[in-house]
Amino acid sequence: MDNNSKNTAADKPTLLVVGAGGFIGGFIVEEGLRRGYEVYAAVRESTSRRYLTDSRIHFVVLDYDDADALETALGEALPKARRWNSIIYNLGATKCARFADFNRINYGYLRDFTEAIYRLGAVPGHFLFMSSLSALGPVDEKNYTPIDSKAVPNPNTRYGLSKIKAETFLSTQNWLPWTIFRPTGVYGPREQDYLMMVKCIDRHFDFGVGYRRQMLTFIYVDDLVAAMFDAIASPDTIHKRYIISEPAAYTQSQFRTMVSKALGRSWVVPVKLPLWMAYVASVVAEKVAALTLKPSTLNRDKFKIMRQRNWNCSVADAQADFGFSPKVNLEEGVRRTVEAYIAAKKAAAEAKKTVKA
Repeated sequence: MDNNSKNTAADKPTLLVVGAGGFIGGFIVEEGLRRGYEVYAAVRESTSRRYLTDSRIHFVVLDYDDADALETALGEALPKARRWNSIIYNLGATKCARFADFNRINYGYLRDFTEAIYRLGAVPGHFLFMSSLSALGPVDEKNYTPIDSKAVPNPNTRYGLSKIKAETFLSTQNWLPWTIFRPTGVYGPREQDYLMMVKCIDRHFDFGVGYRRQMLTFIYVDDLVAAMFDAIASPDTIHKRYIISEPAAYTQSQFRTMVSKALGRSWVVPVKLPLWMAYVASVVAEKVAALTLKPSTLNRDKFKIMRQRNWNCSVADAQADFGFSPKVNLEEGVRRTVEAYIAAKKAAAEAKKTVKA
C-alpha cells in the first residue's frame, strides 16, 4: 500500500455535530463524511436516527438537562487528540409549547455545552453556531432595504430573543474561536414547515397573511451545509457573524408558481388572510399547545414572523470572507423538494396498500 492510499481515522480531521438528529443535522453529518471528516453525531437518547445510518458515524448521547452528565459524556467521547478539530452547534428549538423553553434550550444548553468543553480543555479549532435571521427582528419594513450583518438586532419574537441571547453569550467567550450563522428560511427534503405550504398548494390552495407586499428569502439545505464547511475551513471567519441566504428575494406569488409547476397543478387559489384573523388563529393554536404540551407551528411568535414584510438579505460579507455562492436557486430547490415529497407520498400509499392486503 502506497502512502497516498492510507486514510486511517487518525489522519482525518474530527468534527462534532451537535443536534445531528434534526432536519439540517442529518445533512451536516452526511456532508462531513463526504468531505473526509471523522464525524461524531451528538444526539439525545430519544433522538430518531432515521437519517443517521452510516456505520462510520460515532454517536455521542447527551443529556442537555443535566450539566454534569453532559460534561461526563463529552469527556468520554473525546477523540484521541482530546478535542474535536471543529464543532458545528446546530441544536435549537424553533417552536415550543412554553415560551420559557426557548431560553432554556437555545441559550441554556449552549452555555452549559461551551462551559463543559472549556472545563475539559477541549477547545476546538473552530466552533460554528447556528443562529437565525430572526435574531435581528424586522428591518426596514418600508423601503425593503436588504438586511446585512451591520443591522442592529431588535428581535420581536421569543425565539429571536433566545437566539440573540445565545449570540451575546458567545461573543463574550474570547477563548472560543466561534463563527455565527444567521440563515434565512431553510428548506429542502425532510423539512416540515415549508412542506405544509407545499401540501396546501398540492390541494390547490395557497394561504398568505397580510395584503402588503412581502419579500421572502430562502436557502436550500445543501447550500447552507456547504457554507458551514467552507466557513470552518477559513480563519477569516473567526469571531464574525454572517447572514446566509440565496442572494435573491421572492414574492409569495412567485413561490406559489414554482411549487404549483413542480407539482403539476394547473390551478391554485391564493387565499389572503387579514392580519387580525391570523393573530386570532395563532393565539388559539398557542393555547391548545400549552394545554396539550405539544408545540404548534402556529403561535404568536410565528404570527410575528409571517407579519414581517422584508426578508431581503445581503450576503456580501460571506461572499468576501469564504466565497459563499449558493448553487441552488429557489426554482431548482423547490423542484427537488417537491420531487422528494411526491416520492414519500407514493411510498406511504404503497405501504398502506401492503398493510391492507
